Amino acid sequence: MQIYTPATRIERRLIDSLYVEAMLLADEARGYFDIAGKAEREALAPLERVAFSCESLKVTTRLMHVIAWLLTQRAVLAGELTPCDALDQSRRLGDAPDSDAELIARMPGGARDLIAASADLHRRVAHVDAALARKAPPASPARTMMQRLANAF
Repeated sequence: MQIYTPATRIERRLIDSLYVEAMLLADEARGYFDIAGKAEREALAPLERVAFSCESLKVTTRLMHVIAWLLTQRAVLAGELTPCDALDQSRRLGDAPDSDAELIARMPGGARDLIAASADLHRRVAHVDAALARKAPPASPARTMMQRLANAF
């Protein structure tokens, strides 16, 4: 049975609101880069078209890292995963690919907005991830000893 404290309720609302934002942004990015931005992409010079495509992949990567992290946090809140398990490096927030500001300035407005929104969302989620990692309970001494024994053999 899951016990809900005021902190848990606040955490749940934060995770849920970030999840909704990420899903909406992912849908908006898909619609723009696959359909609406097609004409804008075609109007760019050949090298800028390649950069446009690369930036669309970076937006997608940022959003998928965020969504995967949020799904992990929802699993923790549902009791399907322990908070310690969620801190495993494979379940932490993936790094966001960097974008060149000078290159982005030459992109169409819709692309610039989506790039900025995805970078901002990733940055905010990274702050939450870091805060959760700081407040994580220390590893159990027995578990630490068992891990050391397992590593020795």
